[in-house]
Amino acid sequence: MSAVIVTDSGFTPDAWAGDWLDLAPDAEFQALCEGLAGIPAIRIDFPVFSDGRGFTLAARLRRMGFAGRLRARGHLLADQYAMARRAGFDEVELDPALARRQPEAQWLARADWQAHDYRRRVGRRP
Repeated sequence: MSAVIVTDSGFTPDAWAGDWLDLAPDAEFQALCEGLAGIPAIRIDFPVFSDGRGFTLAARLRRMGFAGRLRARGHLLADQYAMARRAGFDEVELDPALARRQPEAQWLARADWQAHDYRRRVGRRP
């Protein structure tokens, strides 16, 4: 079975047929800045759920203007979905075994990530 893709709509088939630039969470950011032109999609690995460097890398890529597809891949928990979306990820790629342990309903419970952002409650836009 192929990977499970999580979006705000739940589990979806992988519709991306293009190439990826695969990055480790400790990728050298300055080197990335020079080579992003023309890259349509970046996938950032999460080797363990407790490693949050991928969130930081995604947010930095978005702040510097990367507008392509950004996917988190690996060991993420459904509870981390809102954080992934706020950091700039478009989707999450899970191993099927991990998706079975965290069913679609758990991910959908976090899909309304914009409405529950604390910055909205204090009057600041995300």
